[in-house]
Amino acid sequence: MRIRAALVAAVLAVCGTAMAETLQIPSDESILENAPDEAPQASAPRAESLPVRGMTMQVVESRFGTPLEKLAPVGEPPITRWVYADYTVYFEGRYVIHTVPARD
Repeated sequence: MRIRAALVAAVLAVCGTAMAETLQIPSDESILENAPDEAPQASAPRAESLPVRGMTMQVVESRFGTPLEKLAPVGEPPITRWVYADYTVYFEGRYVIHTVPARD
């Protein structure tokens, strides 16, 4: 009986640790290949013309220009905010995690 209980516990322990997710951050080159070709317009930005998750700070600045304001990183991990006229870009480290259109 003890052997059976130990065997069941061992099987459950192995099954519980066998599941994992892998996060893959795309390279700068693949982001540029999949990014839209047009720069943001002065009017309300279209979703496809905004920086997307995974872009680096370098790619965002080269594609969308210098932001109006670059706020210092806050917290751990460091979250940085870049403010553009029509949207704000949030970075974790050097990667975009979210882009929020400005309110009208």
